[in-house]
Amino acid sequence: MDTKTTSIVAYITLIGLIIALCAGDKEGARFHLNQALVIWLFGLLSVIPCIGQIWAIFIFVCWIMGLIAAINQEEKPVPLIGGITLIK
Repeated sequence: MDTKTTSIVAYITLIGLIIALCAGDKEGARFHLNQALVIWLFGLLSVIPCIGQIWAIFIFVCWIMGLIAAINQEEKPVPLIGGITLIK
């Protein structure tokens, strides 16, 4: 897969993230792979009662922003959690 396809697939479900990590262009799409992983991991916090619903809305907005950035081939970090780097 090329860089743009890998970046887009990384945002589409956890299985897409795993496929992008294994079969995609890791060097070119490293930023979006990292953003998708951080969004997915922080999305797990949405199971917390009451606050989790608000957090889930925030994570959904971050996911949309990341997906749009991947489609436009931009490296814009998502708000609040975008500065976290898990994949180096």
